[in-house]
Parts: sequence; C-alpha cells; structure tokens
Amino acid sequence: MAKNIKKDVQKHKERSYTNKDFKSLRNELRRYALTHFSDSVIDFSDASMGGLILDLASYVGDVMTFYMDHQFNENSIENAVERSNVERLIRESGLDIPGASPSYATVNLEIVVPAVLINGEYVPQSSALPIIKANSIFGTPKGKEFTLMEDVNFSLRDNEAKLLADVRIGNQSGGNPVNFVLVATGIVSSSKIATETFAIPDALVPFRTITLSRENINEIITVTDTLGDNYYEVDTLSQDTVFRTYDNNSYDSADVPFRMELLHAPKRFIKIRSANTGLTTLRFGSGNEEAFDEDVIPDPSQHAITLYGDRKAITTVAIDPNSFLTTQTLGISPKNTTLTVVYRHGGGLADNVSAGEISAVKTLLTSFNSSLAPSIEAAVRASTDVINPKRALGGEDEPTLEELRNIAILNRNAQNRIVTREDLITRVYSMPSNFGRVFRVAVADNPRNPRGAQLHVISRTSSGNLVTSTDTLKQNLAKYLNKFRLVSDAIDILDAIIVNIGVEYGVTIEKGYRSQTVLASINSTLGSYFRIDNFQINKPIIIGEIENLILNVPGVVSIINLNIVNKKNIESGNVYSSYNFDIKQNLDRGMIFPPVGGIFEVKFTNDDIKGRSL
Repeated sequence: MAKNIKKDVQKHKERSYTNKDFKSLRNELRRYALTHFSDSVIDFSDASMGGLILDLASYVGDVMTFYMDHQFNENSIENAVERSNVERLIRESGLDIPGASPSYATVNLEIVVPAVLINGEYVPQSSALPIIKANSIFGTPKGKEFTLMEDVNFSLRDNEAKLLADVRIGNQSGGNPVNFVLVATGIVSSSKIATETFAIPDALVPFRTITLSRENINEIITVTDTLGDNYYEVDTLSQDTVFRTYDNNSYDSADVPFRMELLHAPKRFIKIRSANTGLTTLRFGSGNEEAFDEDVIPDPSQHAITLYGDRKAITTVAIDPNSFLTTQTLGISPKNTTLTVVYRHGGGLADNVSAGEISAVKTLLTSFNSSLAPSIEAAVRASTDVINPKRALGGEDEPTLEELRNIAILNRNAQNRIVTREDLITRVYSMPSNFGRVFRVAVADNPRNPRGAQLHVISRTSSGNLVTSTDTLKQNLAKYLNKFRLVSDAIDILDAIIVNIGVEYGVTIEKGYRSQTVLASINSTLGSYFRIDNFQINKPIIIGEIENLILNVPGVVSIINLNIVNKKNIESGNVYSSYNFDIKQNLDRGMIFPPVGGIFEVKFTNDDIKGRSL
C-alpha cells in the first residue's frame, strides 16, 4: 500500500499545469505517456494512433484553457471584449446605458395680435395673447422636427405690468398701430413623443417586463394603467418614494416656478436599455396589487417552514426565502390591465442644426386665457412664426462601448457623490440623455476659490466640428451636478477654448514613388490622427508622434520641415475660431500645450493639412 501511495505522489509531481497552448500540451502529454505508458504505446508519430490521441487531447486542452482565460477576462470591465459582457459589467457598475441624446435650441416665437385703444394708448389686445403649449412641433427644411418643451405664455408680465415678451408695432393706419408683433422665447428639443399600449393578462408575474419598440428613448413621461394610476420611474425597485413637481400658483411663482412633494410609489418601475439592440425595457416589481398594506413588511411567522412535525420554534433556517418575492417591498407587478406608456425618443449628432433652420410650424398647440372671436384666434394662430437664432446643440450619437467602458471604470468608484475630479467627469458624461450631452469635459482648479472647480465643456455640430455649448445645456448640467456635489463645493461651468490649427510639412520622397500618392497617404494618415475623437480638452500635441507618422508612410525618406500653425477667423472662405494662439510661446519639450481649458481642432482636414515634396 505504501508503495502505491509513493508511486501516485511521484506521478503527481511530474505533472505540469503551466502548459496552455497546443504545442506545449502535446509535448507534455507525449513525455508523460512515454514515462508511464511506454509498455502500452511506443509510437507517437503524427500518423500513428498514439499521435492521434495526443492531438485530440491537446486540442481539447488548448480550447479549454483558452475558454477559461477568455471567461476570466470577460469578468473584468477593463478586459472584456464581448458586447453582452461589457453591457452586463457596465450595468453592474451602476451606470445606465444611454442612447443617442437629443439636441436643444432656443427659438423665437413670433405672433401678431390686434391693437386696442386703452386710456388713450394703443396696446396689444390682452385676450388675443395666447399660450403656445408644450409639445408643439416645429421643423426644418430637411425634415428634422423639434418639440417645444414648456408652455410659452405671451400674457406674462413683470412687476410693473409690462409684458415680458418683446413688443413692436406692426402695421399702421393713419399713424396709429393696427396690430403689434410680439416675440417670446422657448426651448425646443429634437426628441419626439410617442405612445404605446400594452395589454397585461390576468396573471401575477413577478418582475414583469415590457419592451418599447423605438430606439434611443430619452425619457419616460408617463406610465398609466386602465384605472388612471401612475407607475413611477425609480433608480432601483427598492426605492418606494419619489419626488413629484407641479406648477406653483402661489404669490412667489416668479421666484419658485414649481412645487415639490414626496409620494409613496408602490407602483414603480426601472428602465433598462440594451446596448446591443438599442431597445428599452421597463421592469416592474413583484408584489400583488390586491395585497394589503400590512403585507409591505412580511411577517416571518407567516413564511416559516414547519420543521420536525409539531415544532413551534422559528429559526433562521426555517424561513422560506421565496415567499419574500411576492410582497410589495419591491413594488407592484401590473396585471389584468392596459398600460399606456408615453415617452420621448430620438436624437443624434445630426440634430445639431444650424441657426435659422428651425423655421416651420408643424403642429401648433395653443390656448387663450379668455374667450376670443374665432376669426381673431385663427388670425393669431396663422401669424405664428418660429426661428432659432443660434445653433441647436447637445445632440450626440450613441456612445460606443469603448466610451462606456471608460465611463464605467470611473463610475465604479463614484458612489453617487462628487469628491474627486474623476467623480465630476463621470457625472458629466452620465447625465441622462434627455438633458443633452457635452462632447468633451475637463476639470481645473478655480484660482479664485480653493474649494471650487472649473468645469470646461464643449459640444459638436452636426458635421462633427467643435462648437460652444448652449446655455440650456450648461444649465441642465449645473442642475444635474448640484444633486451630487458636496455642500461646500462650487462648480463653475465654462466654455472650452477652441484652438483651430493646421499642419504644414515638407518631405523628401524615395525614388520610384509618385509624389502625389505619397502626399495623399500622409494627409490621410495625419487626418486620422487629428480626428477630433482622438483629442481631449488640455491634451497637448506631441511633435514626435506626428514625425513618426510621416516617416512611417511608404516612400518617405526624410522630413524637411514640419510646422503647426494657428487658424483663426476667416481664411480662404473657411470660418475658424477667433482665438489667437501663439504656437512658439506654448511649445515645450517637443509638445504644444493648449491654453487651460483649450482643445485643438483641425477643422477642415482637406484644407488645413498641406504638404510638399522634393
């Protein structure tokens, strides 16, 4: 017996667990077989049966070791490559997977109202001043649609009873005004409103889910059942209260436009978006709507498993955990009803339309504060005009998985507060898409406030060029960040500085190569390097990297000269940033540093990258 044990121990010592590829596995198996089975199998050549057995075993081992290594890597957000696993890890990190974000724009709404004589003065007829309702739709010549986010009330006045809207005289007769032109501003978004209904059968399904049919859903507006009861969106199903806002009709409405109340929300849901399909799923709770309120907190005595016949004692192991899944602690699961879901969807970089493009009234929703002749009402509605004086911004395409991966790594340590710079950057990029999205962000110390930070942000146009973020987007960002910042901290949101640059170079070309072909290849290489996706705020330009790119192009012998130049204002018909940047003053150790809060941009690749050859 002792001899057999010693033999087994010896065999165990001879085994190697470090061989993981096909070749090393086969060699180890061959050595092991020759050592321990030499009396049974001698021939292990490729064409022999022994060789076949070694190949099969090595193949299985190679596949299994690769599979195990792969699965191990797929459990790390830094190393995962499979889309489904990246999505899972992102969600586990507590980060929502956003779709495309809509753009926002400020529009001027113009109406024409009749003039009336009051106390010897001609003024706009008060009864003809409309309220242009939220969800009115305006369009562009290219078919883009924008939805009005809030009511625009033309009858609002200040403390001196002066209309808040801009008023100017329209047509005149005999030197007296016939009508007035009023202009008020509103906020529009490229998101669209859609409604879907779902018939829910008469059966309790814990954690029931429904999937909406449209992609890039920005916001769930309402979820109501047949009885008119609302289901509220929560961060987690364990959250049983929500805040609701409604209009403030009190005396201080000018200073506090909305009131807030805390609501108990037994009917609630969470929103889950799939990065793979782009569709959004709503998941409800597990409780029975017909349960009593006292079932919210389960009584353990009612869920005990009887042990050993008549035993009366209740132990921790005697509780059936499955019973806790059918309580109201995680919300109510809908049944025997019809759910109506109203939501906003859409967005993308192409929605960042230029100034003046939002010019058509598609669907106009209005109301008047008092009765009005139908003819006058129709005339006021027909006179309504719209224009956006500034570019629409905030629209961004769906983030790539790589972008989400980087955000998830930062978000992993954020924990619903802003303490470090990484926390602040994470919160900016994770702002819900219905508020818009900035393209790049950077954090710097505030020289005037040791406890404050300066947040530099920048957006993109529909063509992908950098542009200053709109006030609406920055206001949304400020309100969102205020939820997470520490009480004593201050965050100043500033516009990033756009520094437009060009590249001018000269090269010698190897004999046998065509100059035009080589220069075109260099321009293409540099164009890829200077793609705005590759640049961050405060990121320097490394001259050595550009030189290496040029020298690695086939046909290039040497670099004669390489210059980075500042492009500003209008050059050759191209419009650039007005920022004047001194390249030489900011060149240090082979790197060109942007100003604090600045970002480099090669705006027009075909014109801004120029080369010559010898």
